[in-house]
Amino acid sequence: MRDIAFHFANLTKRYGKTPVLKGINLDLERGEFFGLVGMNGAGKTTLIKCLLDFCDIDGGTIEILGIDHRHTAARENLAFLPERFMPPYYLTGEDFLRYMLKLNQRPYDRSTVEQTLHALDLDLSALSRPVRAYSKGMTQKLGLAACFLSDKALYLLDEPMSGLDPKARALLKRHLRKLHDGGATLFFSSHSLADVEEICDRMAILHEGTLHFIGTPAECRRHYQADTLEQAYLQCIEPQR
Repeated sequence: MRDIAFHFANLTKRYGKTPVLKGINLDLERGEFFGLVGMNGAGKTTLIKCLLDFCDIDGGTIEILGIDHRHTAARENLAFLPERFMPPYYLTGEDFLRYMLKLNQRPYDRSTVEQTLHALDLDLSALSRPVRAYSKGMTQKLGLAACFLSDKALYLLDEPMSGLDPKARALLKRHLRKLHDGGATLFFSSHSLADVEEICDRMAILHEGTLHFIGTPAECRRHYQADTLEQAYLQCIEPQR
């Protein structure tokens, strides 16, 4: 029997009279790393907002670990990093991590924090600095660190590589592989098809509010008879060309 982490059934969402999500049906299994790709405006962030109950849905159902997404308990085992992550500017890095760990009922263990920051290439001196002095990359690393320190079973990351330099991207991928080996579930959106191919067990292409493909990156290439995932993606969204 399949162990489903995220379940979307005939999900629809409109903004005014404009349909944004048109009957989304998708299941993500526990322990799976799943990538969602699509153009700007395809509906990726809206799908994530619906999953987190940040906005009302117009039809269908969403479940997290078998619980209706509108119940707070559904999100108890979930860590989330938004695309535009902006921590309170007046806090230091340490203040922010302590606050987030307290919300998640986790102890602030200095050794674990240092290991996590090292894994993401964030200098320990950042802990004593106010986050308003952080660069975009440093801010992103802080948000990722907060997610990973929460030690959840499910991770929902919206463009997690945003703002990261090549070294930090490589280190993040290494850390994600360790989480995968430990049985964690990852659902993330990305504009980088190379990252999706490297990290994900399966992927979906969301275009104009509908899912045009669901499967492994290799299956996507085969389905569209393409040498690269990038070429397959273009064939998917622009079949007439």
